Order: sequence, then C-alpha cells, then structure tokens
Amino acid sequence: MNIIVCIKQVPETTEVRINPETNTLIRDGVKSIINPFDMYAIEEAVRLKERFGGKVAVVTMGPPQAESALRAAIAVGADEAYLVSDRAFAGSDTWATSYTLSCAIRKVTQSFGAFDVVLCGKQASDGDTAQVGPGIATWLDVPQVTYVKKIEEVKDGRVKVERMTEEGYDVISAPLPVLFTVVKEINEPRMPSLKGMMRAKSAKVVTLNARDIEAEPASLGLAASPTNVV
Repeated sequence: MNIIVCIKQVPETTEVRINPETNTLIRDGVKSIINPFDMYAIEEAVRLKERFGGKVAVVTMGPPQAESALRAAIAVGADEAYLVSDRAFAGSDTWATSYTLSCAIRKVTQSFGAFDVVLCGKQASDGDTAQVGPGIATWLDVPQVTYVKKIEEVKDGRVKVERMTEEGYDVISAPLPVLFTVVKEINEPRMPSLKGMMRAKSAKVVTLNARDIEAEPASLGLAASPTNVV
C-alpha cells in the first residue's frame, strides 16, 4: 500500500499577526511546528504501512525551513519526503494550495508509484478551514471521506472507515484510491526513536518548484487565490 501524507508547518504561537497589505499571515520570526492534526495523519500512515506493507511519502508546501517538518515525519516512520517550495506559491489560499499540492502529488507518483491513500489532518491550526484535503481530492478526482476516526479494513480494492459525526459515527466504504482527513481520535502519535532521528538527519528531502510539478502559473499564489480577507 502506497500512502501519501500532506502536512503543513504552522506557527507554534497563538499570537498570529496579519500583514495589513496582503491580509496573509506573518510567519517571519515565529517558531513553527507540524500542524497538530497532521501528526495523527502521519501516525496513521505509518500504522497502515505496518499493517499492509508498502511505503509512506510526506509532502508539504512551504518555504525552505519547512524541511524540518519533513525530517520530523521521517523520524517517526515516513519513507520519503518532498518539499514543494517556490516564491510563486506565496499567499496561496485553500483553492491555490490544494491545486498546487495535487500537482505535486501527481509528480511524486512518477517515482513513488501510484498512491492508494492520501491522508491529511482534518484542518490546520492557523487557517481552520478544513478545505485543503477535500480540495486535493477534487483536483485528483478521487473519493474523499472527512473526519475519519478509524480505518477498519482494506479488502478487495475498498476500504471501510468510521467517520466521526456530532451524534456518533458513520461507517463508510470507499474504493481505492481515496483521500481521508483524520481527527485526533484516530490514534496516539508515537515519539521518534533514536534510530528514526538518525535516519531523518541523513535522509534526502526532494525539493520541487512550480516548474517541476508542471503547475499552471495562472493558478498559483496570491494572484490566483479567490479568497478575500476583510
């Protein structure tokens, strides 16, 4: 089973500042961490690999310093890491971000192999939109299930999951390939082992720019983002 995890590096502090000219987050000088919900996605990907075999690739879109988030994912069991980084991506809203990540996933599969599952955290702690995961699924034209709290079984090209609701949960069967966004109830993320940290330190992180992922320039960055913050 080939699993791709999309993660995001977010500000650790809750004191988020906004650029008054672009109405985007000011990230300079703010310590960053892996989005907490994405840690559950990474853990679930590693657990699926342990159950069914295969490999895990982690993808993030961000500035060069986001490489540290990818190495943290390798330390807990991911096999490959891809940094999607280009000034052309700056200011992307959820529409442009999901488009860019979908292009990156298509590029990654050329060397990684076709994916069976894409995993995302249910939402990012800075934007709180919960739109990027479903957006990626739409661009990739694969089914999606959001708020997944348990992956029950994978059999005969289908996967059965429990989707958390306000009243309890739904049991949903979906064909592979598929995208899931996961909630914190799905697992308890592991701590990195010494062996994992040593591997992460020397692991190769592949950097992809806009040209590498063959993205349409008109669909990238702030200029291509229809969201307005007022």
